[in-house]
Amino acid sequence: MARYVMLTTLTDEGRKTVRENPERIREVNSEVEAMGVKIVAQYALLGPYDFINILEAPDNIAVTKVAMELGSRGTIQTMTMPAMTLDDLIGIFKE
Repeated sequence: MARYVMLTTLTDEGRKTVRENPERIREVNSEVEAMGVKIVAQYALLGPYDFINILEAPDNIAVTKVAMELGSRGTIQTMTMPAMTLDDLIGIFKE
């Protein structure tokens, strides 16, 4: 499975939703996993982004579907990037 980092920023509507129903975050996580993308880790952040998620997905199409679905709701904006372990990176140069 490929790894991805998804940085998310809550919109005004998203902040309102989290304030009124913080458990909604876990519900969304379940929806993401139902789309075939595993949430490996998730952290709330201080700064320009509100959350960082480490994801595993079968391919770019699966993670794009998640980003588009979540973004279309109007509660978050996402930035998603492919990621690799240091072992993956080092392995590139050993080939």
